[in-house]
Amino acid sequence: MLKFPKLFFQSGVDADAFESRIRPDMEQRRYLRSCVKKIESHLKPRISLATKTVLGMDRSVTPRFRTQGSWSYDTCVVPAMMPPQEMDWDYGVYLPVTVWEENGPPHDMAKAYFVLVEQLLEELCDKEEWELLPGKATCIRIQVAPWAHIDVPLYAAPMEEFEKITESVALAKAHASYDSASVESIDFAEAIETRQQWEDLDSVVMATRKGEWKPSDPEVVANWFMDRFEEHGPQLRRVCRCLKAWRDYQWQQGGPTSVSIMIAVAQGFEPRAGRDDRALEDAARRLSRAFLGEIREPGIDDGVEDFNRLQEADREAAAQLFGRLAAQLFQARESALHEKEVVVARLRQQFGERLPMDSTRVEFDSDSDTIRNTPASRVVAPVIPSTKAG
Repeated sequence: MLKFPKLFFQSGVDADAFESRIRPDMEQRRYLRSCVKKIESHLKPRISLATKTVLGMDRSVTPRFRTQGSWSYDTCVVPAMMPPQEMDWDYGVYLPVTVWEENGPPHDMAKAYFVLVEQLLEELCDKEEWELLPGKATCIRIQVAPWAHIDVPLYAAPMEEFEKITESVALAKAHASYDSASVESIDFAEAIETRQQWEDLDSVVMATRKGEWKPSDPEVVANWFMDRFEEHGPQLRRVCRCLKAWRDYQWQQGGPTSVSIMIAVAQGFEPRAGRDDRALEDAARRLSRAFLGEIREPGIDDGVEDFNRLQEADREAAAQLFGRLAAQLFQARESALHEKEVVVARLRQQFGERLPMDSTRVEFDSDSDTIRNTPASRVVAPVIPSTKAG
């Protein structure tokens, strides 16, 4: 039997492992961070000035801004095929609203809010030579590079809830210094530092292009993921990244959403110490079953939402591809030592050319390794008949 976790990840500095190759590099991170800071600097004073004159509020308020999605919990990957695939950054605008009706802010404010921010961002795009991409129903999309876009969803929450929280990002910025030696700290330090504060927002709605307020709190999903990462450790985050990168290689367009993959992986995750190859195989096997049906999570909105967005035929196709991945990983482990080159070639058919063409990362799996990495199974206690002392 063989083992090949070093193809995917190796502790320390290993720029050639798959997990390292699929992560955004420092230059990409710095550029996207500079873009979202420009967006915030442009929008904050202008939205504040317009809250009375355009949005009809009784006093001026200052919006808050929040990185969301994969950049907030550090599972962003560089797509396998750019173009047409792109990196994306979700940067939410949160507006403290002084008047809160039964189902949210005044109805007319939703359309005015969306139009206002889109016009302001159009001004910024002209200045920065970016492209505003119209038509998104639930956010404003900005093409900031041929390989990346930024989505700006617009939220509102009651003023009294905002007054509970204070933005404390000084420590996060210190951790996320551009000169930091830890790439891990750069993008989600702020999310960790301010997590508890944003959890205090109980009533959050999203403005849509149609002028509606839609209940939507991205922090519910983010907090669930962060709890799972804390529970299972960094291997879960690495497996999620690897499967997202695998998805991008298998589907040039479409395919399962990142959120659905990550939820399905996390729901039944069992860490495999030092064996990312086994953890990937386990996850792929579970996903081959999960994507045949609905993917719900009671810890996220009481399980109301089905995160499997695929149509029935596409669900079957996705399940087959996940099953094929699990089978390939299993067959690779069952191969002989002299087949190392063949193993690497077959795995590259699944993950693409970013998986290193390096058979030295494939090693013999001793019996002790196999036993140590086999999950313990519950043993039924023997039935002991009652006896009578005589």
